[in-house]
Amino acid sequence: MSSSTRTADVLDRLTAGISQLTSSTAWQQWLVVQSRFHQYSFGNTLLILSQTEGRATRVAGFHAWRKLGRNVRKGERAIWIFAPMTRRVQSDDTDEKTVVLSGFKVVPVFDIAQTDGEPLPEIATRLQGDDPSGSYSRLRQLAHSLGYGVEEDYLPDEVNGDCNFTKRTIRVEVRNDERQQVKTLAHELGHALLHEGFGGGRDLAELEAESVAYIVCAKLGINSDDYTFGYVAAWSGGGGEAISAIKSAGGRIQQAADTILARLEAGEEASSVEAVAA
Repeated sequence: MSSSTRTADVLDRLTAGISQLTSSTAWQQWLVVQSRFHQYSFGNTLLILSQTEGRATRVAGFHAWRKLGRNVRKGERAIWIFAPMTRRVQSDDTDEKTVVLSGFKVVPVFDIAQTDGEPLPEIATRLQGDDPSGSYSRLRQLAHSLGYGVEEDYLPDEVNGDCNFTKRTIRVEVRNDERQQVKTLAHELGHALLHEGFGGGRDLAELEAESVAYIVCAKLGINSDDYTFGYVAAWSGGGGEAISAIKSAGGRIQQAADTILARLEAGEEASSVEAVAA
């Protein structure tokens, strides 16, 4: 079986897993929860960041948290943002009333870290366990061969990793288990290979990078189903959309994954030759 055929088989497994996830009760529960978290304006995002030193991850109002089975702890300081005020206006030409913006008011919201209660449903679970085969070290060397430095760091807002094209650096969350770090590094290598100067949008970039990581992890013997299915579905908007996007980007995904795997194999062969010579 050729390398491209094996890669296509793994992508088929990915699309099947996403399809199954997005028809499940867990997915529906997750969607309900996500609907309660508003998309804040740029100005409100700056307000949230400035009042929490960038530590806020999920923000909602007092009553919204109660509907989600969580309560704001006594004594917690509110995060103040602007909320629109609207009013209904009678049309001069018809009997219908329209909703118009009449101004803004300051309202309090709270971050999930300020609450206690029922855990929120998750569809992407970080991988647990060790890396006995040393895959992370091999991927790190591969990153260096591409001109990227790799740093382990404490990252904010539940971020697992990032790739900086200008500084040519990849950062990996140091507190995660080794298997998650392997998957994260493979994901960021996907960004490094595919997305410098990319104009396709963040959602497509994340889908492509995570699909690359899924293929690489499968080759390395790491099952990333629990994380990748939910991650890709969340970024792409659902099962049908994710599957369509993966098929459309399949050539790019396969090429990047094959590049990583080929370089890993070349590194293994070089190590074997050096060992024999020694």
